[in-house]
Amino acid sequence: MKAMILAAGYGKRLRPLTDHTPKPLVPVGGKPLIVHHLEKIAQAGIREVVINLGHLGSKIPEALGNGNTWGLSIEYSDEGPDPLETGGGLTKALPLLGSETFLLVNGDVWCDLDFRTVPSTLESDDQALLYLVPRPAWRDRGDFSLESGRVTESPNPAFLYAGIAL
Repeated sequence: MKAMILAAGYGKRLRPLTDHTPKPLVPVGGKPLIVHHLEKIAQAGIREVVINLGHLGSKIPEALGNGNTWGLSIEYSDEGPDPLETGGGLTKALPLLGSETFLLVNGDVWCDLDFRTVPSTLESDDQALLYLVPRPAWRDRGDFSLESGRVTESPNPAFLYAGIAL
């Protein structure tokens, strides 16, 4: 299985930090946020990673190189200075990802999920597996509701997408 880290966004909510640093390179706990993901991906036995680039994108390969530091092989999907948003970024990166199931991680999220617990394939009738978290009290609305472990529509969704999926 391969992994893709979405790292092309502007990081507007973290300005002024992201005026000169891509959001995934902002340090958390003494190292760039994206490095936490790379370490967990490597621990899970995934060796091939695709990272999309956009806002200040050249700084990411400068910081991470080819992935050897973590026992990984990193390929970059450069979207240019104007990010393509999630759907466009995924579509552009598909030739690098291939046709098999892949792990998708937003480069600007913090999580304590052990990627070794993520299944390597989807159930036969599933198109995706989304990791969700309960909607916090400060948030007016969630993204999704669940019924018997399946995403459903509802007028008051109780869960947020955690930025991790297959």
